[in-house]
Amino acid sequence: MPTDLHFLTISEASSLIRQRKLSPVELTQAFLDRIEAIDPRLNAYLLVTADHALAQARAAEAEIVAGNYRGPMHGIPFALKDIYCTAGIRTTCHSRTRADYVPDFDASTVSSLYAAGAVLLGKLSTHEFAHGGPSFDLPWPPARNPWNREHFTGGSSSGSGASVAAGLAMGSLGSDTGGSIRNPSALCGLVGLKPTYGLVSRSGVYTNSFSYDHAGPMTWTVRDNAIMLQAIAGHDAKDPASASREIPDYQAALAGDIRGMRIGVLRHLYEDDVPTVPALKAAMEQAFDVLRGLGATLEDARIRPAVDYHAVKITGAENELYSVHEPVLRKRLADFGEDFLSRALGALLMSGADYMQASRQRRVMIQEMQPLYAKYDVLITTGPGPAARLDAWRPINFWQRNSVTTPFNVTGGPALVQCIGFTDGGLPMAMQIVGRPFDDAKVLQVAHAYENATPWRSRRPVIDPNEPFSTLLPPVPDPEKATIGQARRDEIAAICKRAGLTLNERHFEQLCASAPYIEEMTGHLGRSWAFHDEPSSVFMPGR
Repeated sequence: MPTDLHFLTISEASSLIRQRKLSPVELTQAFLDRIEAIDPRLNAYLLVTADHALAQARAAEAEIVAGNYRGPMHGIPFALKDIYCTAGIRTTCHSRTRADYVPDFDASTVSSLYAAGAVLLGKLSTHEFAHGGPSFDLPWPPARNPWNREHFTGGSSSGSGASVAAGLAMGSLGSDTGGSIRNPSALCGLVGLKPTYGLVSRSGVYTNSFSYDHAGPMTWTVRDNAIMLQAIAGHDAKDPASASREIPDYQAALAGDIRGMRIGVLRHLYEDDVPTVPALKAAMEQAFDVLRGLGATLEDARIRPAVDYHAVKITGAENELYSVHEPVLRKRLADFGEDFLSRALGALLMSGADYMQASRQRRVMIQEMQPLYAKYDVLITTGPGPAARLDAWRPINFWQRNSVTTPFNVTGGPALVQCIGFTDGGLPMAMQIVGRPFDDAKVLQVAHAYENATPWRSRRPVIDPNEPFSTLLPPVPDPEKATIGQARRDEIAAICKRAGLTLNERHFEQLCASAPYIEEMTGHLGRSWAFHDEPSSVFMPGR
């Protein structure tokens, strides 16, 4: 049995536990010891639930000894992005406005993992309300990347990414509204799956955007991801968007090869729309060669430019996010971090018509995917990254930059990232595999075939618990200089007043600086619609 229990995969540990060669209590204690030694360097955890974890581990061990083995998550230590509600356990959303919130209920996914016998190690860092960051003005510091702690983890499931990569949890749950599972998974070298919208319940997960939020697993291997997905997928009456679908055996789906599969390569996303670094382009070409060697057929394909999906998603999601937080923003605006405000307040400069046109455009984008789904088994493009330095971040970046992940929140099908190599500086690089809605098993199958044919899962970050380190954070970035005239500034001031919001000078300057980008973005939504062009949010019975 390996001495480094914290680097076992879920699959390996579950096999040892099932054979009674490994105690869940021993395994859990190994992770608690690892967290104590390593996490002060990474800030992955906001709260470690040691007593709770050991009690669950002892209960799991007693059940297994009695012959009541529940399955591959039984006795497995995991952790949660701190937007998942946990009964009797603080759930802060990494915000001072929720610093003392203790729910009296569990998120449905948490209940599912408990029912599978899993062991909760604690609650993980995120961006404030899963939106905005990395932030340097919140009650807790942002998570750092285990491969280089001066670099960003990606967000918003930042602690989820750092914890699994560093061996501080065997798996974690994140959420993904525009890339928040895939961003940290890519930047930290994990397997991260945004499941099909509706496959995994959002009930009890603090809302970012009703229309775009996805909950899903972040793990070290594809098989581990399939194991966690199996435990949390399925219909939930408490989630209005939950789909009634038969859930396949995701581990069994990994068994087949990919010979004869048709793969469409969305090369334009990373070569033209969101240009990436040469090292990642080269890694993608090598990944294509691996997939061809496994018997798949690859050819270039296209979707719309990334900027179009960005406009639709940001317009829709920011308006929904603002509606969630509006009451608290009116009362406690100054208690939010500046990065969160730089995003959320942008909704003030969008109209109801903008929101509706974005929803209409989204419906068209979803329909446009059908020929691609018919032609290809999966689509492939890059993941985000490599990770930038923490001190390189500016809040205005959110409005300036498009994304390789956001298109697939708009279209709603499964999207997975996995490691395809490392830069010369040792930072992970990632590929993104996209599938038809509810064909999550096919995405996992392709990812598993690639993973088995490559060496990347044998490399973990090296973290010396005795090496000196600094806890100093970069300074909070100053607002960008606004380029709008006085008349537009006066209009924005009037909008804020009508909304009942009191902005200080920094907050107001941030909003003014974002105004030109917001106007350009909403200009991509289109205004020529027939009266019968429905939005994507219309309820259609039986579909």
